[in-house]
Amino acid sequence: MEQTSQSIRPAMRRLAITLLSGSAVIAAVTLPSHAQSGRPDTRKMTCAQVQSTIKQRGAAVLATGQYTFDRYVADRSFCERGQILRNDYVPSRDNAKCFVQRCGHRPSFNNN
Repeated sequence: MEQTSQSIRPAMRRLAITLLSGSAVIAAVTLPSHAQSGRPDTRKMTCAQVQSTIKQRGAAVLATGQYTFDRYVADRSFCERGQILRNDYVPSRDNAKCFVQRCGHRPSFNNN
């Protein structure tokens, strides 16, 4: 009897590992892309929610499409030295052009 239970334990362990591995793969495949990335998706938020998220956090990396994202800021204090605020628009659930701001570099007028 002792020998039988010892031979069953490794088989049970392999089965448990296989089931857990399969569950992890299924979860990764079925989770929406915004849940996998951890970035709020502007397309799933109202424009007011997008703007509120940025205002509350000061700066936020937001998904704007399946493979696109950017960092948006509440004001210039969240930009690096030498950067300026750039007006931008992101798609939201209720507005195709939701106004936001991001940091950017000054345009170069050097023709070289």
